[in-house]
Amino acid sequence: MKLSMNEATALKCKGTMLEQDLALCEKYGYDMIEIRTMDCLKNYFAVHSIDELAEYFATHPVKPWAFNTLEYFNNLPDDDYKETLRKLREMCEWGKKIGCETVITVPTVGLKKVTRQAIRKSTLECLKEMGEICGEADMRLSVEFLGHPEASINDFGEAYDIIQELDMENVGLTLDCFHFHGMHSSLADLAQADGKKIFIVHLNDTEDFQYGALRDDDRVWPGDGCIDLDGILQTLKKIGWAQDVLSLELFRPEYYAMPADDVYRIGKQKSETVIARNF
Repeated sequence: MKLSMNEATALKCKGTMLEQDLALCEKYGYDMIEIRTMDCLKNYFAVHSIDELAEYFATHPVKPWAFNTLEYFNNLPDDDYKETLRKLREMCEWGKKIGCETVITVPTVGLKKVTRQAIRKSTLECLKEMGEICGEADMRLSVEFLGHPEASINDFGEAYDIIQELDMENVGLTLDCFHFHGMHSSLADLAQADGKKIFIVHLNDTEDFQYGALRDDDRVWPGDGCIDLDGILQTLKKIGWAQDVLSLELFRPEYYAMPADDVYRIGKQKSETVIARNF
């Protein structure tokens, strides 16, 4: 099992930048990196080019796992949706350059009194168009449901049902363990899923607050919280999840106050403990 680092995990640590994150991935033996497009990559491009990043990945052991994250895509005003598609096409161009094959996207948050039927209709229409754009570039689109009440898609079962109806080979799901737990998604639903439709798995844990009340800053190191990580990972194995990468993603303020070097070191140790008992 390979381990990826999502740049959000040390995003606000002192001196954080893509260059430092790549160096720390290599120092602590992370195999892959999830690249933050809205800030880390944007800042990198202020002084470097996409060709320089491609050269790095061609000559170093760390490889790109996914672009994180394309926000938002469903039930948007026309101009906002067109901007989402522009960003998607840009990410696909970058992906071809550096060998990154997956774009993670998240559903819209904070919709006001929109029916579930309208959300589903928009989601299917948008994902079809976005999947076609990715397909033209031999890229995958990985949809991450968000486990809190304000997210328009916040449950694994609902998200998986949409992906099944869409039925596009290059469109699948991101299963973030925190979001899976956050709205009490069902292991029984996961057990009925096709593991090949789950493209990305985010590894993390959380404090034991009530379902629906959890927010990103409640995340803790894998194994230090209340999520049934073994249950999720063992179920993924049983349903034929064939990816060989787990990606550590945290947003913990206390961890942001630590040196980034410590975050990468501890994150690797904590993740490997969970991985060792499941794979």
